[in-house]
Amino acid sequence: MRNSQSITWIAAVVLATAVAAGCDRNKPAETAGQKLDSATERAGQKMDQAAATVKEKTEQVGDKLGDAAITAKVKTALIGEPGLKALKIDVDTANGVVTLTGTVDSSQNLDRATQVAQGVEGVKSVDNRLNVKAA
Repeated sequence: MRNSQSITWIAAVVLATAVAAGCDRNKPAETAGQKLDSATERAGQKMDQAAATVKEKTEQVGDKLGDAAITAKVKTALIGEPGLKALKIDVDTANGVVTLTGTVDSSQNLDRATQVAQGVEGVKSVDNRLNVKAA
């Protein structure tokens, strides 16, 4: 949406400059051409800036989608693990770093949850903040 607004604005500037240059009959045609070249150059710069912004935003969205997919995969893997599936383990992911929070019933399950999360594709590291509940 913002990109189309930028393109519309750029087209309006180029058109207005061309019209203004054509109406200025007291100056040589060379000046009108220079004005048009300048406006075209500015329009190109604006388009380059808009393209860079779109690329950056697209990468940010891709990162967010990747983190959501990793979270889903880790949750699925934890649910599929017999000793962990009945436990309440929350999973959050930011930039490929998985954070596990909640309570487990043993230190073995705490370690196993970390191992399971680390085994998921796309996980860069695991921040295990799980607590072992008192017996």
